[in-house]
Amino acid sequence: MSELQFLDRSEPNRRSFLKSSAAGMAAASFFIQTPSKGSIASAVVGTSSYRYECDHHWGQKPDHIQWFETHGVAVDKQGLVYITHRAGSDRPKSDAEAQDTVVVFDPAGKFVHSFGKQWHGGGHGIDIREENGQEFLYLAFMFPVNLVVKADLKGEVVWIKDRTSVTGVYDDPKVAFSPTNVAFAPDGGFYVADGYGSNYVHQFDKSDTYVKTWGGTGEAAGQYRTPHGIWLDNRPGRDVSLVIADRANARLQYTDLNGVFQSENHDVSFPAHFDIQGDVLLIPDLHARLTLMDPKNQVISHLGYDPAWTKTVLDGFKVRTQPEQWTDGRFVHPHDACFDHQGNIIVAEWVVPGRISKLRKLS
Repeated sequence: MSELQFLDRSEPNRRSFLKSSAAGMAAASFFIQTPSKGSIASAVVGTSSYRYECDHHWGQKPDHIQWFETHGVAVDKQGLVYITHRAGSDRPKSDAEAQDTVVVFDPAGKFVHSFGKQWHGGGHGIDIREENGQEFLYLAFMFPVNLVVKADLKGEVVWIKDRTSVTGVYDDPKVAFSPTNVAFAPDGGFYVADGYGSNYVHQFDKSDTYVKTWGGTGEAAGQYRTPHGIWLDNRPGRDVSLVIADRANARLQYTDLNGVFQSENHDVSFPAHFDIQGDVLLIPDLHARLTLMDPKNQVISHLGYDPAWTKTVLDGFKVRTQPEQWTDGRFVHPHDACFDHQGNIIVAEWVVPGRISKLRKLS
């Protein structure tokens, strides 16, 4: 099974996006400065106070790690960068063939260590929370693994949640469970987005006990088609709420902390996940761009956006497996992205082989 199977749900939205892309260029506020002939300078994306120099070859990956669909990225307090990748499309035939699914780099991109062979094939969402002075990873593993795992920064497992952890929802084995990302509640609880399963969001309390479920498949407010990403939006000047990347419905949905629908935003194309730094919301968009939004959720910039390139990328999704076609200053399929402590952006893309980019903040 491939993530491609979850993309065709959005076909009407994709067509309307491409049809309106020319009109959207002005609102996008994009800028790409490419090096002159003979120059070795990197491409620059963004405008005004949000300009970034692109390094599309970041991370000194060791030979024993072979990227396969890089999916998630998170940064700890020390600045270490954690990348998840699937490590392969299927379960390995033997333990010797399994790869670590979590790979850790220092802030300069030097390899530190890796772990997670037991989750080969499922590496997906990753976020970090500090609890009583210690940081923990919350990992969402897609098919064929289908688990949520809490672990320390070395990969030592604290607990594992599977379909049986959600009371009454998945009693029928035909009801799919395949989590994609986790968000953190202010009171110590957390939320799980079942983005590749049955389009639910599950709430757990600070004791890691299941509380409730909402959502389900549909296009109405409060329903989802691939709730792929989820985040606590606690930016200054806003009421604290949850934002869900309702990817195949091409929108963001906001709820209160108990899942009650509040609002939606359509200034996205195919949103995958989130990060926040200060009052800026960062949205990796699988349709070849990164979006920055201000506290009113107005677009600051669609980084790397170009309508012609996006059309090429979405034409059968062939470019994702053709590295020779990838261009500096352009993205293929940003699947996750996060800020580091200096305001740079680390991007993980859903491409084969995987790609990690670092956008160094210039202004």
